[in-house]
Amino acid sequence: MTPYSNDDAEIPNLNQLDATRPRHSTGYRVSHRVRTVIACVIVALLCCAGTATAATLLDLDSTIQDRAVDMLAQDGDSASSQIIDPNAGQSIEFVVLGQDTREGDGNAAIGGSADDTADLHNADTTMVVQVAADRSWINLVSIPRDSIVDVPSCETSNGTIPAQYDVMFNSIFPNAYSVGGDLASAASCTVSAINSLTGLDIQNFIVVDFQGLSSMIDALGGVDICIPVDTEDAYTGLSLTRGLHHLDGTTATQYARMRHGTGTDGTDIMRTTRQQYLIKQLLSEAMSKNLFTQTSQLYQLAKSALQSLNISRGLANTTTLAGLAMSLADFDMTHLYAQTVPVQEWALDTNRRVWTSDAETLWAKMREGKPITIADDTADSSTTDDGTGDTGTSDGADASTGTDGTDGTGDSGATDTTPQVDPTTGLITLEDGTLIDPDTGGIVDPENGSITDATTGEYIGIADRYLNVTVCAVTAQE
Repeated sequence: MTPYSNDDAEIPNLNQLDATRPRHSTGYRVSHRVRTVIACVIVALLCCAGTATAATLLDLDSTIQDRAVDMLAQDGDSASSQIIDPNAGQSIEFVVLGQDTREGDGNAAIGGSADDTADLHNADTTMVVQVAADRSWINLVSIPRDSIVDVPSCETSNGTIPAQYDVMFNSIFPNAYSVGGDLASAASCTVSAINSLTGLDIQNFIVVDFQGLSSMIDALGGVDICIPVDTEDAYTGLSLTRGLHHLDGTTATQYARMRHGTGTDGTDIMRTTRQQYLIKQLLSEAMSKNLFTQTSQLYQLAKSALQSLNISRGLANTTTLAGLAMSLADFDMTHLYAQTVPVQEWALDTNRRVWTSDAETLWAKMREGKPITIADDTADSSTTDDGTGDTGTSDGADASTGTDGTDGTGDSGATDTTPQVDPTTGLITLEDGTLIDPDTGGIVDPENGSITDATTGEYIGIADRYLNVTVCAVTAQE
């Protein structure tokens, strides 16, 4: 399979879709770095709401504005500072970039410090986030750093970078930083590439570093993580026994960035699934606490998170963040759909990956504003009109059997043998005992809860509910 790219080599700005011109992201002028997951982002949004006094709001607003970022125009288009209105009934999209930086004592303490990493400007974690227009679901898609892609030309603060072919995705960020000399250039080119590859039109992004994630988790009081196997990682210094652990910020951050040692296979793709799991656990932790009535703790959490983030100006507005947070206050965690972009080995280098055709299916759903779950496909197919006024049946249903358990004539016939989702684990168990994730259709490993693509065998997620209630015997929250 060839890398994700445009078939028309004459177009300087590449786009996977058949568009005549690429969709752009805007650029951002920032000074901080990012490292790992989107957790800080959504939790920060949730926890900005509820601040009790005008003084508190002004203090938080000052923090936001001090770290707000400007946008760099792409391809001659003028840059705009579109402010997101959470009440507009429209979906919200943004990119979370996680930079591997050692700048500052906190980052050096977590990531390690050496001469060859002093000026490190990598973004090894990239996630695309989409919040539904009605705030009923959230899509979160991880892009593997080793993906081989074709990317468009982009504007930096110090000139234009030409279109590139067959490059690793995570090379976009440091290359743009090297040319432009700032994080604005690095982030702008990365988001521009994502828009070109996916057909989305993302206008905002958020950045956080090692220390930022750690501080935010500590402000929350730590996070519960289920460790499926005894874990030792000499690279990060992580040492955890099998079972449930309440991790502090430093340890949880090491868990998110771990790629070596026991419990891993050394790949970035498996690491993305742990990051997705950490996000869900962080959100569950935040929502299990009545932070909206605990002004002091809420303030400390929001302040800690916001001080660690660089937010594009379209999001850097206290009222906007507070409004969005309030609209997500009663969010159902089962409607957070997290998945890694479907990939397979690259024919030219088995240590690299290329996106499969299923990646386009994933992005198409997001372009259409739909949740990235195959359950949505089944629902759509079960109500299709065949032109006669009757609706068809879902792909997994027997057309000869009525939905009410009859044989179609009104008489009782064969019972529906379609596997059902277990309300506790959230999984489907086939007759042979195979566990299936109903959102992705992937196969779940009963030992560690990891979800792999049924076709390629590559990691795409972690079955968090299954992992928690079986491996670690955590009582499910009502």
